[in-house]
Order: sequence, then structure tokens, then C-alpha cells
Amino acid sequence: MSDGASAPLSSGESAARRRIRSFSLRGSRLGDRHVQLMAERGAEFVISAPAGEGVSTIAADARVDLAAAFGREAPLIVEVGPGSGEQLVASASAHPERNYLGLEAWAPGVARCVHTAARAGVANVRFMQLDAAQALPVLFSGVNSANFPAAEVWSFFPDPWRKRKHRKRRLISPSFAATVAGVLEAGGIWRLATDWDNYAWQMRDVLVESPWFELQAADEDTETAAADLMVDDLGLYSGGFASRWEERVVTRFEERGIEAGRRVYDLLAVRGAEPVDFAHVPEDPWIAAAKRGETVAADMPGLERPPSSRAGWLKAQSQQGQ
Repeated sequence: MSDGASAPLSSGESAARRRIRSFSLRGSRLGDRHVQLMAERGAEFVISAPAGEGVSTIAADARVDLAAAFGREAPLIVEVGPGSGEQLVASASAHPERNYLGLEAWAPGVARCVHTAARAGVANVRFMQLDAAQALPVLFSGVNSANFPAAEVWSFFPDPWRKRKHRKRRLISPSFAATVAGVLEAGGIWRLATDWDNYAWQMRDVLVESPWFELQAADEDTETAAADLMVDDLGLYSGGFASRWEERVVTRFEERGIEAGRRVYDLLAVRGAEPVDFAHVPEDPWIAAAKRGETVAADMPGLERPPSSRAGWLKAQSQQGQ
């Protein structure tokens, strides 16, 4: 899909194309193996929808009947950025009574998810090639308000956008929290995980200040809570992290973080009863704190970033030993 245009854009079209994306398009070309797979099995697992004006967007007036796409009504789990589909498919295999929807913005990623689902033989998983931040409000409001709210939303290991100047691209933000609140039923669960300290603190701070969610932290006598007390928390608040969800599988993304010596943080947020339309979307907590004259250590320029790979971690360890 091209972002170019031969005619003037309307204000709505301009906004769609100028939107800040939380994902990087790492290429859209499918290898021969995936082309054949998508031709043979794509229609079985992929829900199509009218395209919007920007990359991986859905038209604002697109009608998508999720119950019809799954062939039934059942509790719905939505995963944002399912990677290769390991988590979604593992859970779908363990819980055939639920429906699972994965939103993946990258075409090769969708193909890998279809491969994982087809190999596992699951029938309760569907995927859409969409930017979740733009697509979720369309899928669960407006012309698609008949779609039942989701029981859970998952955001596991989103791109951390490590550079300070790129943090505006991070998926987890006050506005995205409002989007997720509009997807979840009252009492629904939002599960998050990351292996970047800075992003974990920002996620936690966003959720603490969100009017739609309440964090469920690990009990103080658990191993996770004890570990939290040993880690320097440089965010606006402190603690609040959950125990590792026992059903979360170790994906290749988490393996990379572990190999690089990074710690994995889990967050569990429960949707309250506050209507999305009747609460103000807060400003980013760190930006608001800076305006108040408060210092958030994690937001300071020059804060050393951990290595992004095992090779980088080994190099850092070697230098420390010299």
C-alpha cells in the first residue's frame, strides 16, 4: 500500500496518513512458501476488511461482524502484535471455548501467524492485518457496536522504541489505554509484558493514572514482589507489577530478552465501570510531571540503555570485568 497521493487530502485522510505509528514496517514481501500458505489457508484464518487511508488501517465505516467471522459467539481474547502467533495459538488450543483475534500490522507476521495456527490445527483463531491503535475503535464502536466487548486484551513485548526521541511511538499510552478500555467489558483484563525497564515503568505509570483501569499487583510475599523491591524503580510511581501469568508462553521475543540479561515485567490491569466517553484522557504521566516541575529519573536525557542483544550484553559484561 502506498502512502503517496495524487489528489489533495481531506483533513481526515491527512490525519490518518500522518498518524504516529507504533510499529515499523520491516518489509511486506512474502516468500514463496508463505505466498502458497496464504493462498491455501489464508481465507480460513484471516478476516478481511475495507482498507483505510494509511498503512495497515481499516476504513472508518468498515463493517466487520466478528461473530460471523468465527462462526459463533464466544468470549473474545484480543492480542495486539501476536508476533508469530505462539501465545495466541497455545491459548486457543488450551481453551477451545474462546475466540481469539490477533491484530498484526506486518504482512509477513500475519503469514507466520497463519502458519502457526494451521500447524496446530486450531479453529478458534483469526487474524487481521491492522494497526491496532487505529483499528480497535472501528471494530468495537460506531458501525460495529454490535460486536461484543472482549474479555481480555494482550499487549506482550511491544516495540520499546528505546531512544528517548522515539518514545512518542510507544504503543502503550494514555490514548491507547482509552482505546483498550473501549474494547473490554467491565471487569475485563488487560495483560501486558515487556523486557525493557524504562518501558515497564512508563506502562505502569500510564495505568496508574488511567481512569479506566486498576492495577493488580503481586502480593508482597511472592517472589515477583520481592524482586521488585530489589530493582531501582525510576518511574513516577513504584512497584505495581504482577506475577508472571502462568499461561504466558516463552516466545522468541522473550527468549531474546532473557539471553541479553534483561528482566521481564508483567502487568495486569482490570477494566473498571467508568464509561470511556465520560472520562478525560490524561496527558502522558512523564510529560505532565515535567510540566509540574517534577523529575522522573527514567525520563532524563542520557540515561544508559541496556544492550539490545546477547552479544551486546556479553560485551558489556566483558568491559565491566576489565
